[in-house]
Amino acid sequence: MTTANSSPLSNPDLAPTTPAQRTWSTWHIAALWIGMAVCVPTYTLAAGMIDAGMAWWQAVLTVALGNLIVLVPMILNGHPGARYGIPFPVLMRASFGTKGANIPAMARALVACGWFGIQTWIGGLSIYQVLGGLGWIDTAADVQKHMLGSGVLGVTPWQLACFLAFWLVNLHFVWHGIDSIKWLESWAAPFLILGGLALLAWALFKVHNATGSAFTLFGGSSKFADTSSFWKVFVPQLTAMVGFWATLSLNIPDFTRYARDQKAQVWGQALGLPTTMTLFCFIGIAVTSATPIIFGRTIWDPTEVIARIGSAPVIIISLIMLSVATLTTNIAANVVSPANDIAHLNPRRISFRMGGMITAVLGILMMPWYLYSNLSAYIFTWLIGYSALLGPIAGIMLCDYYFIRRRRLDVDGLYEEQGEYSYRGGVNWLAVLAMILAVAPNIPGFLNAALNRTNAIAKSNPDVRALFPEFFDHIYGYAWFIGLGLAMSIYYVLMRGRSPAGGHVARAGATLR
Repeated sequence: MTTANSSPLSNPDLAPTTPAQRTWSTWHIAALWIGMAVCVPTYTLAAGMIDAGMAWWQAVLTVALGNLIVLVPMILNGHPGARYGIPFPVLMRASFGTKGANIPAMARALVACGWFGIQTWIGGLSIYQVLGGLGWIDTAADVQKHMLGSGVLGVTPWQLACFLAFWLVNLHFVWHGIDSIKWLESWAAPFLILGGLALLAWALFKVHNATGSAFTLFGGSSKFADTSSFWKVFVPQLTAMVGFWATLSLNIPDFTRYARDQKAQVWGQALGLPTTMTLFCFIGIAVTSATPIIFGRTIWDPTEVIARIGSAPVIIISLIMLSVATLTTNIAANVVSPANDIAHLNPRRISFRMGGMITAVLGILMMPWYLYSNLSAYIFTWLIGYSALLGPIAGIMLCDYYFIRRRRLDVDGLYEEQGEYSYRGGVNWLAVLAMILAVAPNIPGFLNAALNRTNAIAKSNPDVRALFPEFFDHIYGYAWFIGLGLAMSIYYVLMRGRSPAGGHVARAGATLR
């Protein structure tokens, strides 16, 4: 029995995948990304960009560029998963130590718990809106008369019931594990693409009938007075777009460990991620641009659009599509990683299934409806904020695997309590220091944004005073990029020529699998 199977640092979910488990083809990886990318947040992603002054084509190009950028660390970090069959928290032991790996793992897990709550809320809200569209619930009266706790919770009993119903559907796939997730993503992908294209076709048909030309949707220009004004909006929006998948760029080994080979993970991600994100964001812009012509006002929420269609069969089919879209995103993006990360805290006592259940409970306790209700906070505080934290972790991962260890890992050593990756007391404090130093420049800008006291707000509102100078707001706009670059540089300087025990990094004797 190998160390990876018998160690207290392992369990059947964290041990390296066997050849029999590596069954995910290029299609399975691409389908995974289609399932994750087709969701309500992707549909509404361009809303903040257009509200900030971008033309529709600028928003689409920003989404495309952001996803091409994040595809690079996605593929690079997917390599060790496909090569060694290890999940994200085990890979982090190489750079942070056998115990220190819990620091980046829990940072990733807490973000996923928040995302799990947001997606579950969106899924429940889809059910709620469609039930209203069918006439089974008077949503207007429900909101006005039945707020729980006089608005303390901010949800009505019906909204809470729909939220919990969708939460239970998620638990079914958590309980049945990774094979059920593979099945869900593979079968849902073509259905989701067809559903999105059908919604686009409906919008174009309606606009053509109303105006005589479907191209009416694609007019308009940006609202920026000059190039400088555009760049001030473009950079933070691009950073937010990168931050949208910054979480998955870390824990992508949780999926690529099941890939048949490197070709499957590389081509699967390249074909599935940037293409689907750009297409579905474009569909969101086109359909939203059609809503003033069709309904008399702009509606960014696709659940409300569907609820207004009026045909019961269409509404029911659309409800299924929205539910599947949200479910595929939630399970893959926001359950697999925290389940592994939480299990990593105590592998012998916590399984993948128990870690997933803990994730689901935390997702409720974080009251996600508050986070999702404010689009500005959603982009500038949530997306950019956690990208400022996760960018440095990604930088350390990349530097350690590609520049320090040159893609050579001792797999059994990753599961040894006293070995090459135990460092001092199980923690590589140099990695922790590199992470802290890389995060630090973004903290002032984060505080300005989180407290709504940025310099831009201060200039337009004399009653508001920014906490920190405008320089930090500009840095914060590049949060993920600055964090990743700084962490890579600092970690390389600190670790060059060192091994966990203080000597030279062992390369010739590393285990290759």
